[in-house]
Amino acid sequence: MPVILAADQVTKVFLASRGNAVIAIKNLSLDVEESEFLCLLGASGCGKSTMINMFAGFTQPTSGRVLLRGQPITGIEPRCGMVFQSYALFPWKTVRGNVEFALKMKGVPSAERRRVAERFIHMVKLNGFEDHYPTELSGGMQQRVTLARILVANPEVLLMDEPFAALDAMTRQVMQEELLAIQEQSRKTVVFITHNIDEALTLADRIVVLSARPGRVKAIVENDLPRPRHVAIQLTPQYSALKATVWQYVEEEVLKHVDADRPSAA
Repeated sequence: MPVILAADQVTKVFLASRGNAVIAIKNLSLDVEESEFLCLLGASGCGKSTMINMFAGFTQPTSGRVLLRGQPITGIEPRCGMVFQSYALFPWKTVRGNVEFALKMKGVPSAERRRVAERFIHMVKLNGFEDHYPTELSGGMQQRVTLARILVANPEVLLMDEPFAALDAMTRQVMQEELLAIQEQSRKTVVFITHNIDEALTLADRIVVLSARPGRVKAIVENDLPRPRHVAIQLTPQYSALKATVWQYVEEEVLKHVDADRPSAA
C-alpha cells in the first residue's frame, strides 16, 4: 500500500519552566500506509500526543519533516481529522446540527447537508437521536457524534488521541468494534493513540511501540489477528502470545520511565 503519512527524522523540543529544554521526540521516523489502522502505543510522556499533533499540523517539528502524501505539513491540515478524548461538541446544537456544521461552513445547501449528515448519523448508529442535544446523550453516544462530525468532512486520515479513555469498559469495547466497522466501510487511514495493549490489539493492523521520553520507535509489531475482531478473540492462544510480545516491549520502557523519575540517593 502507498504511504499516506510520514515522519522523517522528527525531533520536537519544548521549553519548560526556567528555560529548560524537554526533548519530547527524537529522530523518530515512521510511515503510515493508506487505509491501514495504526496504533501508537506507549507509557505516559513518551510523545504519542506530540506526534499526532504534528500529523494534524497543530505544532511543527523542531527538526525533521512531517509529510502528507509526500508534501510537508506546515499548518493545520484539513485532510487530517482529529478526534480527541473530550467530545468537543457544540452544546447548543443537536446531533444533526453538530454533524452538519462542517458542511454548513463549506456553504453546502441545507437539503444536501441534511442528506449527507443522515448518512453519517446512521453510520455511527445514532438514527433516532438526530434532534437530541449533547447533554441528553451518554458519553459513548457523544463520542459517536464527534466521530460522525469528523467523517462528514471527509478527511483522508483520522487522527484519534485516546478517544475512548473516558468511557466505561463495556462502552469502550462496543465503541472499538463500531470503529472497526466504520473503518472497514470507509477505508479511512487511522492513526490511534492508546496506552492500553488490549485496545491496540483489538484495533490495529500495526502497533508502533514508542520508547520512554524522548520518544523513538521502539518496535513495530504486525498484528495478524483475524478480522472481524470481537472480544472473544482475547481468549485465544494467538492473542495471548501477541500480547506477551507487545507487553515485553512496553514493560522495558515503563521501567526506564520509572527509573528516570526516581530520586537519586543522597
